[in-house]
Amino acid sequence: MKILHIDSSINHDASISRHLSSEVVKQLTDSGKYSEVIYRDVVKNEIQHLTADIAAGFRPLPYTVAETAFDKSEQSVSQQLVTEFLDSDIIVIGAPMYNFSIPGQLKAWLDRIAQPGKIFNYTSSGPVGLAGDKKVIVVSARGGFYHQTPLQSMDFQENYLASFFGFLGISDVGFIRAEGASKGEEIKQQGIASAIASLNDTLQKFNLV
Repeated sequence: MKILHIDSSINHDASISRHLSSEVVKQLTDSGKYSEVIYRDVVKNEIQHLTADIAAGFRPLPYTVAETAFDKSEQSVSQQLVTEFLDSDIIVIGAPMYNFSIPGQLKAWLDRIAQPGKIFNYTSSGPVGLAGDKKVIVVSARGGFYHQTPLQSMDFQENYLASFFGFLGISDVGFIRAEGASKGEEIKQQGIASAIASLNDTLQKFNLV
């Protein structure tokens, strides 16, 4: 079984989500169930945001786009990204909350893998996800407190990711969240400890270890 590990925090070594996503992958690999880990840092190796020229490589457009050498190169990137996703059994994503949503670098990756005919199909009864055999673990880091609080309606991070992967047919989406990172060092460390404490329960819930 294969793991695809995605990191998207701009904080590099100081990142909570990077630290925790690494811990998730370590526990998975220590279980002996997984033969390979593919790692992609979408900040260090930033993915070009979707344009019409790039999108023309994997979805129909209502007009003709003249293909260039740049387009061909980017279409090759799109193919590599979707292949990595399709070849993986578990996807571990380090996803901090930025301005109530996800980093733009992570959105660029999501836009590239959402390829009709490969990840989902349009049918007469509506879109059908094709990736239901996969499991996704999202390490969610936030400066404030959103989960089951009055601010939950402003959470466009976890809700978006659950909806996106649900559209692809994936119902097994787990969240390991560290909240309160901007509320002082003591509260920050409490949030990290809480996330680590919930890690094993989440992995066992999806029968991953």
